Amino acid sequence: MPQYTSALIVGAGSGLSASLARLFAQEGMQVALAARAAAKLGKLVQETGARAYACDATQRPDVDALFAALDSEHTTPDVVVYNASYRTRGPLIGLDPTEVERSIAVSAFGGFLVAQAAARRMLKEGRGAILFTGASASVKGYAQSAPFAMGKFALRGLAQSMARELGPGGVHVAHVVIDGGIRSARRIDSADRPDSLLDPDAIARTYLHLLSQPRSAWSWEIEVRPWVESF
Repeated sequence: MPQYTSALIVGAGSGLSASLARLFAQEGMQVALAARAAAKLGKLVQETGARAYACDATQRPDVDALFAALDSEHTTPDVVVYNASYRTRGPLIGLDPTEVERSIAVSAFGGFLVAQAAARRMLKEGRGAILFTGASASVKGYAQSAPFAMGKFALRGLAQSMARELGPGGVHVAHVVIDGGIRSARRIDSADRPDSLLDPDAIARTYLHLLSQPRSAWSWEIEVRPWVESF
């Protein structure tokens, strides 16, 4: 199993990214969390011993400053997870172009900026892993959800292209399609359909599995969905 020591989670919050932070910390990794509102990560920081950084992933200066800070602290990550996304809904003809632009910027362009900064460092070392969080919208464009599909389709294309380009350089790139709703305090399973929502801790184990893969059998994409989900 590859030995990773430092993880950066971009787009950190209270859901999947929190599960990832807890699991990575349990595995002995130093964890860094990045979010636009880093102050909201205080509880997770205390729980995991992580460091939190303010960063708008759609802004190149923010991303450059984030990685420069990690470099200066000698905690340049060998695992980077891009977990940020932004969704706006509505009939196509009524969509606000500014909101559409924001959706694409957060879901895809931010992923590019973060991945580019990470890849520059990982390729020099000849090792590392970059993981992207996808969604049902990565492979299925739903009605009245064009902006989210546009961003997630683009992120998936980025991941596939990067996997082909960076794999020979020792960098494992993977895209996780989360096909279903994620369980949370505000979103719970119905009594008559247990385990109908994805457990974020279980999803995190899938990310860890990707990190455990030997390079002779790397996956570039994996899907996870509840057992009752149709597809």
